[in-house]
Amino acid sequence: MTSLRTIITTRRAASLLGIGVLALAACSPSATTGGGASDGGGASDGQTATSSDRTEVAALTPRIVLAHDGGVTTIDSADGTELGTAEVEGYVRLNPAGDGRHVALSTADGFTMYDTGLLAQGHGDHFHYYVQDPALTDISVEAPHPGHVVPHAGRTALFADGTGAITLFDPASLADGSLGEVEETSTEDPHHGVAVPLEDGGLLLTQGTEDERSTVQVKDASGAVVAETDDCPGIHGEAAAQPSESGDVISIGCENGPVVYRDGEFHKVAVGQEYQRSGNQKGHPSSPIVLADHKVEKDPAGGIERPTQIALIDTRDAIMRTVDLGSPYWFRSLDRGPNGEALVLTYDGELNILDPESGEILHEVPVAAEWSEPDEWQQPGPMMAVADGTAFVVDPASKKITMVDVASGKTYRELELTVEPHEIQVTTGTASGEYTVGHAHDHEDDEHADDDHADEGHEDQSHEDHGHEDHGHEDHGH
Repeated sequence: MTSLRTIITTRRAASLLGIGVLALAACSPSATTGGGASDGGGASDGQTATSSDRTEVAALTPRIVLAHDGGVTTIDSADGTELGTAEVEGYVRLNPAGDGRHVALSTADGFTMYDTGLLAQGHGDHFHYYVQDPALTDISVEAPHPGHVVPHAGRTALFADGTGAITLFDPASLADGSLGEVEETSTEDPHHGVAVPLEDGGLLLTQGTEDERSTVQVKDASGAVVAETDDCPGIHGEAAAQPSESGDVISIGCENGPVVYRDGEFHKVAVGQEYQRSGNQKGHPSSPIVLADHKVEKDPAGGIERPTQIALIDTRDAIMRTVDLGSPYWFRSLDRGPNGEALVLTYDGELNILDPESGEILHEVPVAAEWSEPDEWQQPGPMMAVADGTAFVVDPASKKITMVDVASGKTYRELELTVEPHEIQVTTGTASGEYTVGHAHDHEDDEHADDDHADEGHEDQSHEDHGHEDHGHEDHGH
């Protein structure tokens, strides 16, 4: 006998108990419907699985996507089972597509969508959950020198460094096998830039050339420039913070201190030094603080600066504070927790979990052997992704993933790998990375219904990163 009540469940508490499920199914099995392909604008048609390829399940577990030499491999986070491998030529980067199911692969000449096979379909007041084999789709966008991928405000922006072309689409369309209705625009000149879709239909974008870039603009839905700053030399790195009453708040990295777009204007962050670069940033939709790297050497010895301080940018008043962790980190070291916690993976093998408001270190979790940044940024090195309250930390040298509950700082699972990855993404089946189940069927054995970690959803943790972060030791040559 079941009864109806409103519950919010997440995978984290279940995982600590060894159950490893995201959410309980909402009602009895029913027939599934496969999506059909439709016109994807300037992109190629996609492929989606039919209903016969899908299996309805009681729960979903996150899937871990790893890029490595030769392609992309997906594993089950519950036990490390290899679910599928797609062969891809060349060096592959991984980016969240924005729907919690697909990953945007950056290859030599464009972007291609990879379906990780997790489906959460709304059915009235509850969800049904399905799984299918992960697969490389035919949904692609030509983009010479593909750059940043930024999902935000219900749209995803793809930036082509080689042409300055910007492609925007609704990631929900990917379930139908296409990009849906595509918007296309471009910068004045090709450069290593970025575009961020805004809630009001506008667009934040950079302007520059291959030689220099210092301009950030905001255009409204009609394409008119409504805000602009030229005080951002060497633009790189962006993140969305908690919005203000008037709309989006975006932080952008520069080489003379960050700038913050807030309340329709740009605000310069004073840094007190001639050179300061925060080229890798991570935001959280419920936190006004942006986590960023903190580099102060314009010409570091050996070409690699190894900072031990991280920056915490308060977007409310455009003030930056630093915290010294006592051990260096690199561009793959930063992420955010479900409640906005600042996460930093350092050379001493520890995952540092900080309160972003106070800068206090809440947990120091051993997750890897001591390590150092590789000579080339493309080479494998320790990295992480965060989803459903868990930090998935990869130690490529030992071919191991350590899963840490962010709230408690406790390690609860380790998985052995068969590949040596250089990038990671984790999908959950929902764009937020967390499950909110309304009016779900109550199960007598549901020990998560009163989970004290409930309601910890988070959307855009970053725009890399959420995508392409720093592409070199200073700009990673990208």
